Amino acid sequence: MTKGVHDIGGDPAGPIERAEHARTLFDQRVDAMLRLLAHPQKGYFTVDAMRRSIESLDPRDYHGLAYYERWVRAVRQLAIERGLVGAAALEQRMAAIAAAREGRS
Repeated sequence: MTKGVHDIGGDPAGPIERAEHARTLFDQRVDAMLRLLAHPQKGYFTVDAMRRSIESLDPRDYHGLAYYERWVRAVRQLAIERGLVGAAALEQRMAAIAAAREGRS
């Protein structure tokens, strides 16, 4: 059986950072988005689906992204899988937002 990208049991990993840190506005927004989308009664997917999505990230993404950045990637994938948004529509909207930020509207 092949180990998943998240399974580092027995691998050298160094010390664990245990210091508390303030959550950024981005972190808080991602957390809120997940709470709404994975709500037990009214949500669109489960926390287990979220875990599966995070654990199926490409190893470079899994290790290269920050904690909540992984969550965003997982939510994106699940929203597409569940038909909440189409990949093309999402990409188009993201491009429009990027253009607006650059002042190109």
